[in-house]
Parts: sequence; C-alpha cells; structure tokens
Amino acid sequence: MEREASAVWKGGLKEGQGEFSVASGVFSHTPYSFRTRFENAPGTNPEELIAAAHAACFSMALSAQLGAANMTPESINTRAGLKMEKQDSGWAITAVHLTVRARVPKADDAAFQKAAESAKAGCPVSKVLNAKITMDAQLER
Repeated sequence: MEREASAVWKGGLKEGQGEFSVASGVFSHTPYSFRTRFENAPGTNPEELIAAAHAACFSMALSAQLGAANMTPESINTRAGLKMEKQDSGWAITAVHLTVRARVPKADDAAFQKAAESAKAGCPVSKVLNAKITMDAQLER
C-alpha cells in the first residue's frame, strides 16, 4: 500500500500561506499558515492531521487486538492530544496522550487494558512518532 499527499508553500514563514492536498481528494487545497500552526488561529495544520491519524489508527488497532482476544467492540472513541514544543533544535512533537472510551460487551477490564496497550504500541502511527505516548483507556459499561 502506498499513499500520497502534497503541499505548496508561498512566501516567508510568518506571512506566507500554504495548502495541502491528498490523492483521495478528502483534503484538496486545504489552507494552513504560521498562525494556524503556532498561534492557535482557526484552521488546520500538519500536527492536527497527525493527531487525527493517530486517533484513527489506534482505534482500528484496538479493534484488531480485541478481535484477536474474541471480543467485538460496539464502539471505540479515541481522542489524541498532541503536544508540540519549541526545543533548542527547533519545534518537535514531544507527546501524544490518547484518551480512549470503549464499549465492549462481556469484556473484563484486564483483557481490555492488555488489548489497549498492545494497540498503543503496535499501531503504525505510534511506531512512526518520536514522542512520548501516554494513554487513559476506560471500558464503559
């Protein structure tokens, strides 16, 4: 499997504007800027997309781990809170905290936690991030 995305940036860092697109067309010419990345202006940025990718990837990985343990989730809701900090070497994604709430009929908490930890470690997006990944996973009844 291969996927493709592209970005264009015009102008200087602070006053410039960029846009990104993905081959599927889900995002096409989506704008971003210094302000949307570093000043909390409305709009998206690359880090928000990484957080979305991590939440989605983890949710699927958890579903797979639960399935391997003969459990089928009704729902898995994951929020990925990404932290980016300025360091001596420049900006870096330093941490991601996954907040997970799942409904899994007949699951016991120990089996659920084991599946969640395996999903956190095994999800491809977790593997690519050079950041501390923490998690709060709760089984809902």
